[in-house]
Amino acid sequence: MNVFVTGATGYIGGAVAAAFRRAGHRVFGLARSSEKARSLAREEIVPVLGDLAAPDSFLAVARGCDILVHCARDRSGDTVARDRAAIDSLLAAARDANAPRALLYTSGVWIYGDTGGRTVDETTPLAPLDLVRWRVEHEQLVLAATNAQLRTLVLRPGCVYGRAGGLTAPWFVSALAGEVEIVGDGTNCWSTVHVTDLAAAYVLAGERAPGGEALNINDGTNPRVGEMVAAIAAAAGVPGRIRALDPDEAAEKFGPAAEGLGVHQKVANARAVAALGWHPRHTSFASEADLYLAAYRAHQG
Repeated sequence: MNVFVTGATGYIGGAVAAAFRRAGHRVFGLARSSEKARSLAREEIVPVLGDLAAPDSFLAVARGCDILVHCARDRSGDTVARDRAAIDSLLAAARDANAPRALLYTSGVWIYGDTGGRTVDETTPLAPLDLVRWRVEHEQLVLAATNAQLRTLVLRPGCVYGRAGGLTAPWFVSALAGEVEIVGDGTNCWSTVHVTDLAAAYVLAGERAPGGEALNINDGTNPRVGEMVAAIAAAAGVPGRIRALDPDEAAEKFGPAAEGLGVHQKVANARAVAALGWHPRHTSFASEADLYLAAYRAHQG
């Protein structure tokens, strides 16, 4: 199949585009510069030079694709408006096609808010963090578009880690400086997923998942933050050197994202496992923290 991926040069989108290519599909990736376009071509991905803010730069390609995957998060301007415009453009491209299509939209587990240690699933009422409150409406827009010719799915990744670092990158930065800095006291849990497991789930969703539903994409382990950062500190050679940022420090360092970094969540993945036949292979961040730290350092080099 032909697959079009927004955010194909980013952290999640890059992994997703590569996974679709490994699965044998012809992948088209949106790139905003010639340099990024060349990086896609090196991975056997067809670069589409364009911008989410300029739909005419990619709509012709999107109309010719069987699977449309929206992974981009545009932080250069009005994130919410640009995300809505991207959804509208991709839905228009899908409607213009003469054959059945699939559209995958990237959301996230922060849409559940702080669960207080209670395990939630896709049937749980949403109570989003302020940072992602807007995603509720965008999810609804995507899911409502499902029909006989278009399968739409919302994927809600957990806190993504691996390779270049993802949400765990700030821990690596501070650990390498001599002391791991965290938001909260470390007793909170995160819903986690390795970036390659996440990408595999996207491929399965594009190939086989029924439309009109949201799926939590996480490894199901919901580890405690304290256990994760303790493993990082040990791997960095600073065992036990962990410091909880006070609220003002966290807000200054991370802005609105500080709320998410301090969240306490347990999120179930049973629906994704059943619907996709998906089984995450990386299920213990702490046991391989040394590998993740080394990978982060290599990506910075």
